[in-house]
Amino acid sequence: MSSGITLSSATRQNLLSLQDTSSLTATTQNRLATGLKVSSALDSPVNFFTAQNLSNRSTDLGGLLDGISNGVQAIQAANQGITSIQKLIDSAKSTANQALSTQITTTGTAGTAYATTSSATSVKLYVNGQATTASIASNSTIDGAVSALNTAAGSTMFSKDTSGTKIVLNASAAVEFATTAGQTALGFTAGTGTDTADKYGSGNTAASGSANLTISGVETRKKLAEQYNSLLTQITQLAKDSSFNGTNLISNGDATNKLHIAFNEKDTSNLDVQGQDLTADGLSLTSITGNSGTSVNGQGNFLLDDDIKGTLTKLTSGSDTLRTASSTFGSNLSVVQNRQSFSKNLINVLDTGAANLTNADLNLEAANSQALSTRQSLGISALSLANQAQQSILQLLR
Repeated sequence: MSSGITLSSATRQNLLSLQDTSSLTATTQNRLATGLKVSSALDSPVNFFTAQNLSNRSTDLGGLLDGISNGVQAIQAANQGITSIQKLIDSAKSTANQALSTQITTTGTAGTAYATTSSATSVKLYVNGQATTASIASNSTIDGAVSALNTAAGSTMFSKDTSGTKIVLNASAAVEFATTAGQTALGFTAGTGTDTADKYGSGNTAASGSANLTISGVETRKKLAEQYNSLLTQITQLAKDSSFNGTNLISNGDATNKLHIAFNEKDTSNLDVQGQDLTADGLSLTSITGNSGTSVNGQGNFLLDDDIKGTLTKLTSGSDTLRTASSTFGSNLSVVQNRQSFSKNLINVLDTGAANLTNADLNLEAANSQALSTRQSLGISALSLANQAQQSILQLLR
């Protein structure tokens, strides 16, 4: 036969109540300890998996934020490079304008009186590097020689002195002789030293300068051309240094040079920032050399005003290109920063949504804990009262 302990109905009811209270107390204490009302799928499958999906997307977007942040910095590095390049171009403009304002002159008076020759004489000159030949007729007077020289030069740069016997040169240009014979034919002292071979293009040798003539401005413009070339080198170097984390948006305009920024976890929302070539070559800025220009004629080093004006035009075009690039990058930066802010806010929304589904209300759970503690005390008291009847019987047995 089976045997067991028989409890009264009241005692059993109080025991069940205490067991329920103990179970609720354990649940409440777990929530207070973890801060979660749903800590596993057993607590609430719908809330648990929904919160998990929200948290996973928040984590994915958080990972993308690093890429977005790098994109912001790469664009800002490019923009900083553009700003600095613009300053260098402004310096180059100043240098070119300084060269343009530097006057080139050739002045001097022949050392000896002009001597009439019995045969025709040809005097080859270079006026700012442009070759021209004056044909002086036989038995020509000094007036005839001056006239022939001015006709060849295209301006009245030759004249005679107050004595009427010596030729005077006063030109707003660099005037050089092809040969020392041409110098002496006009009464100028022959230049000494080595002739400059192919100074103004192939086959155009210039004689050394005559002691009677002074050419000014040419060397100054040459030094300014060297300064200009140095600025172009700095522009290229600065463009190549404007990188962030290996990304440079202003040193290469190749179609493959793109900054790809993903805005969502599936990359269905993104932005491609196309790189541009803002080096000196990319801005179509060419160095000034001794043989620059449309042809290899030696008229470089800022010798000609027209070449300097052409350089200034290129610099202005380069500035326009920089402004356009800056506007483009600025627009892209605005988009990326806006998406960065949006992603941060969306992550906060997702995390808050997940928390609302799983987090416990600690104030409520604390109140529940106090109430359950009181209920447990009352349950124990009720159980004690339910057992008093049996204790009375025990007294009779004694």
